[in-house]
Amino acid sequence: MRHPTLALTVAGTSLLLGACSAFAPPVPMPAAEPPPMQAPQAWQAPAAPRDAAQAALRDWFRQFNDPVLLELIDAAQAASPTVAAAASRIAQARASSVAAEALLLPAVNANANGSTGRTDLTTPRAGFATANLQASWELDLFGANQAGRDAALARLRGTQATWYDVRIAVAAETAAGYNSLRACEALVVQTEADTRSRAETARVTELAAKAGLFAPASAALARASAAQGRSLLAGQQMQCELLFKSLVALTGLDDARLRQQLAPRQAQLPVPAGIAVQRVPAAALAQRPDLAAAEQQIIAAAQDTAQNQALRYPRIGIAGSVGPAWLRVESMSTSGTLWTLGPLQVSLPLFDGGTRVANVVAARARYDEAVSAYQGLVRNAVREVEAALITLDASVQRVQDTQVAIEGFEASQKAADARFRGGLGSLFDLEDARRSSLVAHSALIELQREQVAAWINLYRALGGGWDRTQDTATAAAAPVRVPQ
Repeated sequence: MRHPTLALTVAGTSLLLGACSAFAPPVPMPAAEPPPMQAPQAWQAPAAPRDAAQAALRDWFRQFNDPVLLELIDAAQAASPTVAAAASRIAQARASSVAAEALLLPAVNANANGSTGRTDLTTPRAGFATANLQASWELDLFGANQAGRDAALARLRGTQATWYDVRIAVAAETAAGYNSLRACEALVVQTEADTRSRAETARVTELAAKAGLFAPASAALARASAAQGRSLLAGQQMQCELLFKSLVALTGLDDARLRQQLAPRQAQLPVPAGIAVQRVPAAALAQRPDLAAAEQQIIAAAQDTAQNQALRYPRIGIAGSVGPAWLRVESMSTSGTLWTLGPLQVSLPLFDGGTRVANVVAARARYDEAVSAYQGLVRNAVREVEAALITLDASVQRVQDTQVAIEGFEASQKAADARFRGGLGSLFDLEDARRSSLVAHSALIELQREQVAAWINLYRALGGGWDRTQDTATAAAAPVRVPQ
């Protein structure tokens, strides 16, 4: 008798220890809401220029007064595999949300069966038929299923915000590529003018050298300068063609059709309106969909932790069925309604080797990871806004100084050209003045491209006009155009 008693004692002790382990919370539960945004109290960069011409972000691209750009954005969003993938993730998250919601409701199944025959020689032939509804329902006493439902809803909202963020990113990328192409075309126009000037100088110098007015070395230098101009032009044209091909790939448009669309405004850089930046960084960044998606990831991770904690507690389920039945034995038959209530099932986790506790610890670790990722996104968002503001502020003064430099270099080039044609100046002085003028003109175009790019970056950094208060329930079915 000692051995059975000892076995029962050991089993009872194990069950008791398992039960104590099951109900002891291993880690503190996180808050259901995300932590407050840790943004600075004020921007550490200068305010955006041109405050008098500010436009709302949702209408910002329309302020470019460039219908070609709007068409390219539409085409790029329609062709983007990233946008399509984001829409697919919304559908997946919505399906998961429906499945999680269903766990809170009773499950009902309809069943029907029938049979007839003799089981042995001593019993008469009998037939039996029944049809019933079977229902089962888990009483979510500790909120495991509810927490799973809330986690799925948070992930759905996160995928919807990500869908908007992806479309805004595609719009900004398209606008940046378009801006670079227009700047490149402007540089081609500038380089063509310089190439024609070099060719004319080479022609005149060659004639003068043959007439004995210039040394052969001057003619050789002029020819070299003309060849260099043609080389620079070919290189610039190559860069424009590469940028054009990038737009073809981004928009999915036919090569010939895109060239036709771009032709009317060739070499004209877009001119955007200013963007209003809220003085409080937290308020400005609250309209970024990527931060909203990160917040939903935190909420989902918190609900996952709560669900795994609840799964360590008892689970209670109840089932039942009801339906008509028919029985026939030889010439006798009877019918009626059959019903059951039960069984009532109680599941108490006692010992699982620490699996449930480990699941809670892992879920809490994922929550901490989501919080850390969110805080990193906030810091990066602040950096992006301030970088755009710094670039815009610096570009204003740089453009003014470059315009002054252009005026001076153009005057110097005209004077050097006049002296050279009058035989009073050298070709070296003329080439030096021409190079300085070309560099200044190219610098101005590059500054203008950089300034527009900074506005586009600011548009992207401020969330592109997304509004977290808008209804995103139908995000996947919304038009492909980014909020404008």
